[in-house]
Amino acid sequence: MAEQELLRFLTAGSVDDGKSTLIGRLLHDANSIYEDQLSALRAASSGGEAEGGSAAIDFSLLTDGLRAEREQGITIDVAYRSFSTPRRRFIIADTPGHEQYTRNMATGASTASLAVLLIDARKGVLPQTRRHAVIAWLLGIRNFVVAVNKMDLVDFDEQVFRSIERDFMEFSSKFESALDGAKSYFIPVYSIDGDNVVTRSARTPWFHGQTLLEYLETVSVATGRSLEHVRLPVQYVLRSLEGRRYAGEMASGILRKGDPVRVLPSGQTTSVRSIHSGDQEIDAASPPLSISVTLAGEIDISRGDMLVDPASPPAVSRRFAATLVWMDHQPLETGRPYLLKHTTRTVCASVTRIQSLIDPATFEREAADRLMLNQFGEVEIETHQPLYFDPYSENRVTGAFIVIDPIANGTLGAGMIAGATGPPDLKMQAASGVGLTVWFTGLSSAGKSTISQAVHEKLWAMGHKVELLDGDVVRQHLNRGLGFSKEDRDENVRRIGFVAELLTRNGVIALVSAISPYRSVRDEIRQKIGNFLEVYVHAPLEVCEQRDLKGIYRRARAGEMRGVTGVDDPYEPPLAPDVECHTDRETPLESAARVLQAVLARLSLRQSTT
Repeated sequence: MAEQELLRFLTAGSVDDGKSTLIGRLLHDANSIYEDQLSALRAASSGGEAEGGSAAIDFSLLTDGLRAEREQGITIDVAYRSFSTPRRRFIIADTPGHEQYTRNMATGASTASLAVLLIDARKGVLPQTRRHAVIAWLLGIRNFVVAVNKMDLVDFDEQVFRSIERDFMEFSSKFESALDGAKSYFIPVYSIDGDNVVTRSARTPWFHGQTLLEYLETVSVATGRSLEHVRLPVQYVLRSLEGRRYAGEMASGILRKGDPVRVLPSGQTTSVRSIHSGDQEIDAASPPLSISVTLAGEIDISRGDMLVDPASPPAVSRRFAATLVWMDHQPLETGRPYLLKHTTRTVCASVTRIQSLIDPATFEREAADRLMLNQFGEVEIETHQPLYFDPYSENRVTGAFIVIDPIANGTLGAGMIAGATGPPDLKMQAASGVGLTVWFTGLSSAGKSTISQAVHEKLWAMGHKVELLDGDVVRQHLNRGLGFSKEDRDENVRRIGFVAELLTRNGVIALVSAISPYRSVRDEIRQKIGNFLEVYVHAPLEVCEQRDLKGIYRRARAGEMRGVTGVDDPYEPPLAPDVECHTDRETPLESAARVLQAVLARLSLRQSTT
């Protein structure tokens, strides 16, 4: 027998709109309350007689479980209830209506696919109604049920209902950019008596639509978990008789035995040997099933890594834009270090920029330098290690994260990723398995080592696999027996090129800093490696002699050294270098930034063609 489809939905509305009562009535009329629960509800209710002589039940008590909620008659925390019908299973999140509890509503909305918005028929569409609609949209909800409640207090007047319907549609039309893609369904209800909740009401003969339960049973909604692209964040590494199993919850896609997978961040590609759900081996898995898999071959994988579809990997970046809801009394400050938890990976991070503050009631944006409790903002974030993510609009698992206090370990905020803020479609070189040789050539003291070291630090901090081959260091170890004749210099450069080719072939960015004075051997190495970026570090000879970091020029001019490039041995500059750095006119950081831009552009180009 096929498993029933699950629909998660939330209820939201202003204070006293009747959210908790509506849920209680829905559960009661759907025969989803046990007899002992009904007895307890009757005992806890305020008493009185309902129509038909039965004891009145305060259905709000079913979800308002906190003592403070019952005393004040309001919802404070998120209350979850589940029930099922022959058509579908449901999980309801009853969220608070008070603005001060916005963070609790955001918690309930983060896993929901549909929102039931309650409106008091006497009050109509309020700022809080608009606020809840926009917050739900920001958190990925695109299906709305607008339940106009307390219709008894307006004598079930159709004109009142239609007026509220028009007001809400006018709001959603006015803020079309905010509610793009949203679908709204309107129902007149009286939750205490159950009118149009489960059964049709005789008091609304002018309403010909589905009841609330009928609509919930039949509406088609997106779950936020794509079945197209495999994403399996690794949570645990288990040992078994078969070897190592990598366990986690399927975030998206359908994973089958024999499927190829790429491991992030290493970028290695392998295939799935077996899939287990508990102790049972299965042929395929889809979200949100928790599974463990074994892979063909031995690969170093640990918690926080991710198994993905090689044909459609996620974005891999340290910098991204996001919408952030702040949940702490201490305001968010740019530049302050935080912990960021994304899937099974926790990294150090900071907000580099608050682009704008979002007013959920109007969806207007305004400039801000901090976020306060319950505020939404569009921010840019930088992490110390790269994350593997999809936009939240495409995947609500790999597109979501939380911000954690690194000292108290409390949750400070929740975010939805919009996309990487690096070059378009940039994928980390390690994830694509694409290597690159970046060859820095130029006279001694032109600045090759300084610039290549700065580029190395930037690439390493971004999470790339990168190695630096300095000509002087290589000559001291690998090429110690070589002299400085043209033949020996060519052999020195060829050996460096051979190491660079090995690194590049294995997905590493090899940064080579070597004078390499002769054009023909550089071109020879370019042809062998293929993915080769030549950087001409250019400084006039007189500038290099002024710097003379190693004293080479002074000794050559004094006749103590012979065969010094640029003095008594020629240097053949590149005819068409990929990057030319004029170190007599620009700082090392400016030169390094230009090289880094060229490297990332080349990696992005190579990724798009692989």
